[in-house]
Amino acid sequence: MTIRRQTTKPRTQKQQRTHKRKWVRTVTTDSTHPPSRTFTGSAETIARTMARKDVSPRGLGSGVRMIQYFINRGGKNLSTRRRAELERAKRILQRRAARQKAAAKKR
Repeated sequence: MTIRRQTTKPRTQKQQRTHKRKWVRTVTTDSTHPPSRTFTGSAETIARTMARKDVSPRGLGSGVRMIQYFINRGGKNLSTRRRAELERAKRILQRRAARQKAAAKKR
């Protein structure tokens, strides 16, 4: 009696493409140091935390990038509400950075 092995199907083009998109797993960064559970709070709390110098020593842009990184890292596993809250926190930081930039130009 012989046992037949199932052959694996070749990956479709879409499966290959999604496999290559997992770039975010290989990123290692040390530019920001958010405390644990930072991204589970409200948008205001997230923005306030990411704006601190001990968390984002390179400025507000670094905090915005870290929030975007977290959104990318979460991918499809982020709920719609959580994604919206993170996007709101990102917009708060972007507005704050724009105000600081405008104030610096006036000097």
